[in-house]
Amino acid sequence: MSENEENLLVDHNLYLEAGIHIATKVKSPGMKKFIYKTREDGLYLLDLKTIDGRIRTAATMVSRYDPKDIIVTASRVYAIAAAEKFAEIIGAKFIKGRVTPGIFTNPNRKDFTEPKLIMISDSRNEKQAIKEASKVNMPIIALSDTDNSTKFLDLIIPSNNRGRKSLAFIYYLMAREVLKAKGAIKTDDEFKYRVEDFEARLETPK
Repeated sequence: MSENEENLLVDHNLYLEAGIHIATKVKSPGMKKFIYKTREDGLYLLDLKTIDGRIRTAATMVSRYDPKDIIVTASRVYAIAAAEKFAEIIGAKFIKGRVTPGIFTNPNRKDFTEPKLIMISDSRNEKQAIKEASKVNMPIIALSDTDNSTKFLDLIIPSNNRGRKSLAFIYYLMAREVLKAKGAIKTDDEFKYRVEDFEARLETPK
């Protein structure tokens, strides 16, 4: 194992197989620094070591909050399955689809809630959630691809936030590392879930 592959959460080949590093052909100004190189077909590749480090940091950050004070959001099909499983395991609240305007800012709403941390699955699709959270200065963790805006984000996890396997793998690792950081489990082997548990169920053609 080379120096760059040491101390990763999992074998780097598992990251590669999940396609966690395969981004888009577009780069926003805030995401340039996370790009490792450009493939021949024009797709940008994200730096694996950076992704790994950001997952660790995000898990540590999440573990410091009471689960009832955490909101996890997702709007894309593949992200919904992964993020909802993550929220379930750590005990956080999950919001599927668009976050309603005023949910964090208007006390007169029936669904008003005051979380202390929010995790966004797609900083491009979940702009409303980011907008709401930023109004109340709530810390925002977000999975961001190379074409995503980084405005208002406190912690970016650069990643392929569109792929089924990629999203499942990210949230699998996040859940595992949060439980370890909280002391709920001590080793990776004690984590009873599989990556497949975080993947969207694809309907079989009849």
